[in-house]
Amino acid sequence: MRRIVGLQVPVILWIFNVYVKLSSGAQRCDEVLATPLPYSAFTSSSVLAADFGAGYAKLNRRVGNGGWSPRDTDKHQWLQVDLKARRQITAIATQGRYSSPDWTKHYRILYSDTGSNWKPYQQDGNIWTFSGNWNSERVVRHELQHPFVTRYVRFLPLDWNEEGRIGLRVELYGCSYYADVISFDGQGVISYRFRQKKLKITKDVISLKFKTTKGDGILLHGEGQQGDYITLELRRAKLLLHINLGSNQYGSIRGHTSASSGSLLDDDHWHSVLIERYRRNVNFTLDQHTQSFRTNGEFDHLDLDYEITFGGMPVSAKPSSGGRENFFGCMEAIHYNGDNITNLARKRKVDTSSFRNLTFSCAESNTFPAFFNSTSTLQLPGRSDADTVSVRLHFRTWNPSGLLFFTPLMPGGVEVSLVDGKVTVHIYIAMEKNTRVDISSGSGLNDGQWHSVHFLALESIAMLTINGDEMSTVRAALPIQIRTGGDYFFGGYFPWTALSPSQRSFQGCMQLIHVDDQLVDLRSVEQGMLGSFENVSLDVCAIIDRCEPNHCEHGGRCFQTGNAFKCACDGTGYSGATCHNSVYEQSCEEYKHMGRTSDTYWIDPDGSGPLEPFKVTCDMTENKVWTTVVNDLSPQSHVTAASGPEEKTVLTLNYSMSDEQMNAVTSSSEICEQYVAYMCYKSRLLNSPDESSSSWWVGRGNEKHFYWGGSGPGVQKCACGIERNCTDPRYYCNCDADLRQWKEDDGLLMYKEHLPVSHVVFGDTHRSGSEAKLTVGPLRCKGDRNYWNAASFNTPASYLHFTSIQGENSIDISFYFKTSSSHGIFLENLGSPDFIRVELKSATMVSFSFDVGNGPVELTVRSYAALNDDQWHRVEAERNIKEAVLRLDKTYREARPAPPQGHTRLQLFSQLFVGASGGQRGVLGCIRSLRINGVALDLEERAKVTPGVKPGCSGHCTSYGMHCRNGGKCLEKYNGYSCDCSLTAFDGQFCSNDVGGYFESGTLVRYDLMSDSSSLPEVKDVKEGSGVLSAVGNLTREELSFSFSTSQTPSVLIYISSKTQDYMAVVLRHNGSLQIRYNLGGLREPYTINLNNPNMANGQPHNVNITRHDRLIQLQLDHYPTVSYFLPEASDTEFNLVKTIFLGKVFETGQIDPVLIERYNTPGFVGCLSRVQFNRVAPLKAALRTNVPSTASVQGLLVESNCGASPLTVPPMSVTFDPWHPDSADAQFPFNEERINRDAVNRKSAIIGGIIAVVIFTILCTLAFLVRHLFRHKGSYHTNEAKGAESADCADAAIIVNDPAFTETIDESKKEWFI
Repeated sequence: MRRIVGLQVPVILWIFNVYVKLSSGAQRCDEVLATPLPYSAFTSSSVLAADFGAGYAKLNRRVGNGGWSPRDTDKHQWLQVDLKARRQITAIATQGRYSSPDWTKHYRILYSDTGSNWKPYQQDGNIWTFSGNWNSERVVRHELQHPFVTRYVRFLPLDWNEEGRIGLRVELYGCSYYADVISFDGQGVISYRFRQKKLKITKDVISLKFKTTKGDGILLHGEGQQGDYITLELRRAKLLLHINLGSNQYGSIRGHTSASSGSLLDDDHWHSVLIERYRRNVNFTLDQHTQSFRTNGEFDHLDLDYEITFGGMPVSAKPSSGGRENFFGCMEAIHYNGDNITNLARKRKVDTSSFRNLTFSCAESNTFPAFFNSTSTLQLPGRSDADTVSVRLHFRTWNPSGLLFFTPLMPGGVEVSLVDGKVTVHIYIAMEKNTRVDISSGSGLNDGQWHSVHFLALESIAMLTINGDEMSTVRAALPIQIRTGGDYFFGGYFPWTALSPSQRSFQGCMQLIHVDDQLVDLRSVEQGMLGSFENVSLDVCAIIDRCEPNHCEHGGRCFQTGNAFKCACDGTGYSGATCHNSVYEQSCEEYKHMGRTSDTYWIDPDGSGPLEPFKVTCDMTENKVWTTVVNDLSPQSHVTAASGPEEKTVLTLNYSMSDEQMNAVTSSSEICEQYVAYMCYKSRLLNSPDESSSSWWVGRGNEKHFYWGGSGPGVQKCACGIERNCTDPRYYCNCDADLRQWKEDDGLLMYKEHLPVSHVVFGDTHRSGSEAKLTVGPLRCKGDRNYWNAASFNTPASYLHFTSIQGENSIDISFYFKTSSSHGIFLENLGSPDFIRVELKSATMVSFSFDVGNGPVELTVRSYAALNDDQWHRVEAERNIKEAVLRLDKTYREARPAPPQGHTRLQLFSQLFVGASGGQRGVLGCIRSLRINGVALDLEERAKVTPGVKPGCSGHCTSYGMHCRNGGKCLEKYNGYSCDCSLTAFDGQFCSNDVGGYFESGTLVRYDLMSDSSSLPEVKDVKEGSGVLSAVGNLTREELSFSFSTSQTPSVLIYISSKTQDYMAVVLRHNGSLQIRYNLGGLREPYTINLNNPNMANGQPHNVNITRHDRLIQLQLDHYPTVSYFLPEASDTEFNLVKTIFLGKVFETGQIDPVLIERYNTPGFVGCLSRVQFNRVAPLKAALRTNVPSTASVQGLLVESNCGASPLTVPPMSVTFDPWHPDSADAQFPFNEERINRDAVNRKSAIIGGIIAVVIFTILCTLAFLVRHLFRHKGSYHTNEAKGAESADCADAAIIVNDPAFTETIDESKKEWFI
């Protein structure tokens, strides 16, 4: 059956009038019903004495002994009232026995039309327990949530005053009830003929009541020759409604719609049905539970021919409609669009000719069920010392396992149990359990339906039959002839005897029990004349379907036992006890602030709402996040020619989501856009400027639009018409010039209320020689207004108010807050006595409290850190019929299961207050992204008109500033924040993207810190202690960091000059090792640091970080430990008048270190440099970002390339073995690069692999050198999209990337390393 998505159906006026009439009638239904009755109308299970009789149990009466008290004070007592006729009961009231210690604290209600087959009163999915009295005089009255119609009412005391006895005086309130009843025998059908042969109906109101013992049957049916139909039927004791308002012959419009409601409807009790339809909107109500939905298709009328039938199919029904059983049972109060069908049947004004014997009464049921719980047992006698065991019974249960019956044998015993949904028989042929015969049959028998079991053991054969199917009877041979013991235990066997059954109890109902082929008279058992029982409810089947209605949301599967249900949420995209919470974030914006990068993600814009999750592409490369939804139209799709001048060519676009999901994306976004392009050859687009447009596109809501990309609503123009640069200025589109050459009109559609494009219609494609191509890009939407929607509460009395929360069975609340106060109310909504509240209880505690009628419940979570730290914290609170949950910052959580009995519906009527409420102090600070049941509340809009509250909130950087990496500065924005990367060597949204360049031979980058004509620094130095390093002036401290990869030596990597002879240089020597050179004055030769590390010109990326403070120099290479060096005492400590930074090569006038020039400067660096930063200056980034003014210049060819990568990660080495440590000059380097695996773990088991890798490394590096030498004359490698790092040519490719800043750059640079 198709899943029907519940929709909020608008309330139609005529439906409202019906409800008004019903409600006004219900208000008058409050008559006293029990007090006027005679003494004989009251009966009971027993009486303590004559003057304690049941007839004295009238409210406020003092006759007799002032009320009823039974002989025994236990849970098997009852008081029954016979109302003498069926009445509608709306309220009940109780008192204790007058002036005595006897009163009843809690009780239950049973009711029946016949005095048998009782039904327990149910509320909130449970057999309801009413609270009674706490003294003998006060009257406690209960208005029934679900009024019922009955003749007999029975009170069952459950709890009473410990110092007295059971004592009761009662009253029932309601009114008279009358309805015509018709008995259906499974053959007869009532045919209601229309006054016209055909009816075209836009609205229907159909109501009836029914009761039956059969789970299948047609209640009503109507159909039309055009394929329309309406059917109400029972199938497996569920009620199904089928409606089809029309399907077309091509099948593109399918109107069939089905809805299911109820369960266990074959219980021989009355059930009421109401069907209200207005066009496609349908309300389907069963026993006061309403489903609202819209029918499928596009038609509004129900076209019926001739008649509508009740109780079965008409004789004239189509063959496809047949094959289903007619209804067997009783119906009353049948109404069809204002006509009382039962009254018309009594007056013989409808066709009832198919009835063999039409009766207007309902026969009493002969069934006498017994209800078992986990402590029940029923003992019945049978023949003793017989050679035959024959037991038949019917049962229904939700539990997969349980004992049906057990009977001892001489010796041994027979156990018939339900095990995992199938009936299993264990025949013990001796007192030892390991000597037995097993047989089993059936499956899935714990489905709540009635099933029959017949077990027969005769002489040496045992047989088991399920559901009367003799063809599937299972037989087994017995090694001995059995002898019966005479006792049969049904539903429970609790004595621990030498031989006990494997299953101890049963939860469910049994009826029609036969022992030794004789039907057991359970009424005699109830009266104590036959057998015995314990905790068995006789003449009642109180089994409850806890999965109907299904409280598992979003397609979650419901499983149940006799006591509880649980939801399986796997595969739904939701989680929680009732599959209420989405496991996905609500937008790309939320993923961004979880630290995610651009990718494809599942989002769920309405959270716990009805929309299903869907996939989108999140582009997070800019400050604002772009959400992209693609369509299935290929770029430059050919527009086929129409067959004639009056015909149109229609191109349809399909998206990977529904219209509702698409609207959720656009409505929450700040802006949306969609690119469209029309390439034309002698094909006009909009027929501008004067003619009506022959082409248009269709957007949201199937609206036509006559403007094109780059233009706007209400203007029949293209982009060139707006910009006044069309090919022919007489037209507003290039294509409208109708030229015999290819032209194009393109641009962005940016009016988001019209997007996305679903169809494009062209009208000028039929002419000879006309050609056209269409491109419609993906829908792109930026930002999430709901995520940053915030309000600031400036005083403890500040508040916002919204309409009351609607969430009777489940509700979830989520929001972010930040505050500097230690307590305050976040939000509160009141009812009577129900309420819901979320509160900051202290600086470290958040509470979630509510009351659904069972008393207040409070959940608290405590944070280890203070919550009033003026940073954003997230609160998520949920309450459903299974549990309540409170979460804080996705870290702290408390859950509380709901009580097994009690109220479950949260009923609120006051406004929702956000902030201060009811004189209580509100929280001081900000609240944002407040959602209730997935719906975002517009705090900013409400704050604009509310004193004491301001829209928006500042201070996002205190919570999200850590996302700005590599020294990026967090900048506050009105609805978020951004990262300023201008003073870093990185780019990107979080300053985490490398900026690198590929250097050809002879390429250099020059960055001037000081002009040649100036002897003073251009920028004032930063004050000491500011924490920010200056890049100009006289420096006593500097920090230089960069990454490089190359295969050639020698070269100058970085050279920093000055107006004096001071300089700093990092060079790559001939052997591939690094050398750092410092000349700060005071020394005859520059101070050099030689790193005798393995060859670093291996084509792999390496990271270098050098810091100096006075004489202390600290050096870190890759992820090896930092090593410290000290300038000699004779050296100066000031880097005087720093002037220029050179990258790749030195081209400087004046005196330069000759060693540097002669040994390392020619031919220059060839390879990649990236993330170069000297104090606050990023020279390479400045050279590559030509749109930003700077003093950087480039000589030669420099191509931007994403060529950075994380260096090798190894565990820290001890000083003893560290070859870079000053005290370990004689140490051997203990690691071979070839032996380092991808997990940075040196494994002994990889020695052989390391040797092989050395050989491969040598061969491949030789080949790489030859290839590069041979093809060097063909040109330089300029791409920044290199691939191939996955298949490294040497062991260094096993480097693990642990630095997040490098993670996006490895795969794109491998080719550059080896060319």
